[in-house]
Amino acid sequence: MNKTLKPIPAFASEADERRFWETRDSTDYVDWSKAQRVRLPNLKPSSAAISLRLPVPLLERIKIAANKRDVPYQSLIKTWLAEKLDNA
Repeated sequence: MNKTLKPIPAFASEADERRFWETRDSTDYVDWSKAQRVRLPNLKPSSAAISLRLPVPLLERIKIAANKRDVPYQSLIKTWLAEKLDNA
């Protein structure tokens, strides 16, 4: 059975497109049976800089732990946070 697909409109902004897809079923607009998998090996997740106040003794302990593992302390903090959330 061939389904007639609706045309995807042009969007003025990414926010407009997001609102559109939040309220629509994509199968009305896209034939997913013809979709192909793609790999984006160089795609890096976006990140945001934050300011986090830590007690000096805690930061020193984190830096010592990072030094023992031979990794930057910021990377170790990110790893620990991710692990904690994965186990939550």
